[in-house]
Amino acid sequence: MGKKPMKGLQLKVIKGEDRSPLRFTVRRMINAGYVGRDTEAVRAHVEELRQHGVPPPPSVPMLIPVLSQNITSAGEIEVVGSKTSGEVEFVLLVKGSDIYVGVGSDHTDRALERISIVMSKQVCPNVLSRELWDYEDVKSHWDHLLLQSWTKTHESEKERLYQKAQLSAIISAEDILDLAESRMADGQKDGLVIFSGTVATLTGDIIYGSYFRGELIDSNLKRKLTCEYRVKTLDYLGNVEDF
Repeated sequence: MGKKPMKGLQLKVIKGEDRSPLRFTVRRMINAGYVGRDTEAVRAHVEELRQHGVPPPPSVPMLIPVLSQNITSAGEIEVVGSKTSGEVEFVLLVKGSDIYVGVGSDHTDRALERISIVMSKQVCPNVLSRELWDYEDVKSHWDHLLLQSWTKTHESEKERLYQKAQLSAIISAEDILDLAESRMADGQKDGLVIFSGTVATLTGDIIYGSYFRGELIDSNLKRKLTCEYRVKTLDYLGNVEDF
């Protein structure tokens, strides 16, 4: 049997005014969850989700293996169910000894999440910004980077602010990398992509949107990364959720 196909991403690394091309081969991908630094708030969130039918995670933080092909930087994604939503996250990409930072969305099927958190992460793609930063350039002021997102339910609506928090609300990049390596049987990180887990919504509710935009803002270096996409539901055969 031949080797499994690997997803190749054509990205750019921003350093000052320069944008250097980067071809990144995705060998493994992990979605992290329940990553808040405030452990009491995480416990409360787990209980809140449990009351809404989402099973509690086996461990906190939770790491979920995701199909390595299931990542895109496209401006449109396809989903099957009508109850899906995005969530803004920082993204770590490991290539040899280099670590890059992007912004992305762990788009999730919320109906399936009530049955299996792991499976809910496989049926929708992870979306990644086309541009990245070198981690070393932001390491010194990491906690001051700002995550925020906007969404809208219908195309005709104005987008609304959905999430906003500094990275101090999430466990650090080094901690997430160390945790991932500690749980991997072989410790192989080359080609690894990690979606960090997200921050709370400002609305208090999940919005099943047709559009999502996430940003990672670096006020120190006066720049930002953006991930933006529209959501197309595959409804041309009727409502598959009725099948």
